[in-house]
Amino acid sequence: MAESTGSSKQDLSGLRIEDQARGNRGGRRIWRVAGLAVFGLLLVIAAVLSLRARVPAVEVAVVRPAGDPASIALLNASGYITPRRRATVAAKITARVVDVYVDEGMVVDEGQLLARLDDSDAQRRLRAAKTQRDATAALTENLQVNLSNADREYRRQEDLQKHGIASQQALDLARTTAESLRAQIAAAKEQVRAADAQIAVAQQDVDNCTVLAPFAGVVVSKDAQRGEMVSPISAGGGFTRTGIATIVDMASIEIEVDVNESYIARVVPGQRVEAVLDAYPDWSIPAKVRTVIPTADRQKATVKVRISFDKLDPRILPDMGVKVSFLAGEQPPGQPQARAVVPREAVRQAEGREVVFLFHDGLLERRAVSLGVGRGSDVEVTAGLAPGDKIVVKGPQGLHDGQRVKVK
Repeated sequence: MAESTGSSKQDLSGLRIEDQARGNRGGRRIWRVAGLAVFGLLLVIAAVLSLRARVPAVEVAVVRPAGDPASIALLNASGYITPRRRATVAAKITARVVDVYVDEGMVVDEGQLLARLDDSDAQRRLRAAKTQRDATAALTENLQVNLSNADREYRRQEDLQKHGIASQQALDLARTTAESLRAQIAAAKEQVRAADAQIAVAQQDVDNCTVLAPFAGVVVSKDAQRGEMVSPISAGGGFTRTGIATIVDMASIEIEVDVNESYIARVVPGQRVEAVLDAYPDWSIPAKVRTVIPTADRQKATVKVRISFDKLDPRILPDMGVKVSFLAGEQPPGQPQARAVVPREAVRQAEGREVVFLFHDGLLERRAVSLGVGRGSDVEVTAGLAPGDKIVVKGPQGLHDGQRVKVK
């Protein structure tokens, strides 16, 4: 019994934990707790970064002031200076040029002599027609003398026939002779009129040998020289000219541009325009739309627009290149004045109204706005915004009030 008790005491002493071993186990527990804390912190950081990565990115723009509506360009286009009246003056007949009295740059008046052609053949035809007319007129005078004699003979035979001396046959012969002469005189007078018509034709041929200016203007091209042949139609081979000179009416100069048919609705007659010549890029020329040609070019999908200058200037020359800006019109009476201008893509539809999203310190604010007229890719805002506000221009769908976003 005593042995059994001693043996038990010996076994319990073997289960005692040494103090050094107890200290090592406590250190491991501290490290384990610290590791768990670091792991948790990393999880929190990862969650925060994940939430921040899911914040949508948007593009913002600053609201611009409306400014003067009449100075806002709705549309830009390019074209050329063209005159409404421009003519290459040609001869009506085929003839040789005797003299040319104009040169490039010369100012001419309406009806001024430009050139003279060889009229020798036309002069001969004119003289022949006049001679023929004179011969016919002389024959008429001879017939008139014979008619006077025939009338006297007719009256004599009539008196003799009344007294029973002359026969009825002699009276009829005298009457026939007088009437025949009257018919010949009438035919001769018609021949004289025909000869006068021939003279007019011949005179017109002579007049066609002088080439006159059809209107006042400036000679921009001298197309024929002395000794060359000119003709109203080309004879081929390059030896026959079809024109004497080209004249431009400088008072009819205007701008001609082609406007894409997608934007032609922004152009109306009378609309204000600013033009800048390629030759004078620092010179802004006021102008206005004269007319919109009511047809389109199916090949280029454009519509031709003609623009008149408010005031002409000697520096404006035909065929110069020009760029034009079609300006917005004046604000119609009674319409609210525009306070700001924003890009069209910044305006969204929500609950049947136009809204924009303002950007403040990373948060969105939805605000309803009232819109005015369009200005190209922009639109006027008459209420709801002020110049300097920051608004979202591009962003994902589903943006809402109070949402946190970041700027790209």
